[in-house]
Amino acid sequence: MTAAHPQDAQIRALYADFVDGWNRRSGAAVAAGFADDGDIIGFDGSHHRGRLSIAADLRQVFASHETPAYVAVVRSVRPVAEGVAMLIAHAGMIPPGSSDLDPRFHAVHTMVAVDEGRGRWRISLFQTTPASWRQHPEAREALTAELRGLLIPQ
Repeated sequence: MTAAHPQDAQIRALYADFVDGWNRRSGAAVAAGFADDGDIIGFDGSHHRGRLSIAADLRQVFASHETPAYVAVVRSVRPVAEGVAMLIAHAGMIPPGSSDLDPRFHAVHTMVAVDEGRGRWRISLFQTTPASWRQHPEAREALTAELRGLLIPQ
């Protein structure tokens, strides 16, 4: 078993800031956590490279259509190499105008973070992989129930 990362709290906070920025529909807030040459690969396979490009591209995405909000749970944060960590999370999406998750849009978030020095962690790679689990509906239902438990009653 791989040990938890010694800067677990910092790396989880970096992920939480990403999710918060996404849910506020702020390209600048999402991009703020990325390394200058960071990459983000979206649910649909779109690829954006570089903090400034990520900010501009997501600003355009958020302006052109409503995006679902994320509800997420971190599964692990572990060291990969000196100054490199990987976070794995499961996320659900709440479509615009809804107050509930749409299980068709569950995803696995993979975040590779790098220490740029003095404990300043930045996202090097963020990838969203669909997690429809068509062959395992019980796993999809369990994740849906778990994520629903994180929703704040309106």
